[in-house]
Amino acid sequence: MPEHIPQEPGEFAGRTALVTGAGQGIGAAVAIALAARGAHVVATDRDAHGIDELAAAHRGAITPRVMDVTNPLAVTAVVDDVVREHGSLDLLVNVAGILRAAPVAELTDADWADTFAVNTTGVFHTSRAAAAHMTARGSGCIVTVASNAAGIPRTGMAAYAASKAAATMFTKCLGLEIARTGVRCNVVAPGSTDTAMQRSLWTDDEAPRRVIAGDPETYRTGIPLGRIADPQDIAEAVVFLASDRARHITLQELYVDGGATLR
Repeated sequence: MPEHIPQEPGEFAGRTALVTGAGQGIGAAVAIALAARGAHVVATDRDAHGIDELAAAHRGAITPRVMDVTNPLAVTAVVDDVVREHGSLDLLVNVAGILRAAPVAELTDADWADTFAVNTTGVFHTSRAAAAHMTARGSGCIVTVASNAAGIPRTGMAAYAASKAAATMFTKCLGLEIARTGVRCNVVAPGSTDTAMQRSLWTDDEAPRRVIAGDPETYRTGIPLGRIADPQDIAEAVVFLASDRARHITLQELYVDGGATLR
């Protein structure tokens, strides 16, 4: 008989997860989903407010830690502290991200640099620090939340799309390098999701309808499933890839976009 692979609510019991960008949106949903399945979650964000509220609502299961992913020394210190305090770091979920939407002609140097500092270099900092511990133990899982914009051109989103494409390929290259140690690295690529970042792009009450329908003027495809994702939809994909149910999956990119990229 094949060995049992746990799928119960406690499937992450005894494991420690670090989630970046956990103060709101997808990051918060991921932290809650992992905690609900038994993981102890270290929820990080550069702003304490959201992660403190999250920890208060899930006492004992979620620990807040202020961390700026653009600061390599701070990242290494937090990861080392997590390992020292909890004995291991089993899961890393890279969610922290920013969006500076503008046509390329209007993008500033600061817009470009800031976007890559968080969305790409931040993933490098956290993954490098986590992988050092995981490979030494011979187990672990890294999931990077990128974007379907990394796989389809989008007007007004060149910096964001490029940064997410870079983070995607970085995660796959890392996964290839460390696969033989037993550490898995995968990517979840959300489409339009009901978060503060998404709502910052909306200018009126008709914006959600336009997102679903698509916009030929900007070459934007619609969403075949006819709905904008909830953060929980993305979190469930992350949880699956982080679980033992996905133990033979690495170097993969899972699109969770309602069919928007027609893949």
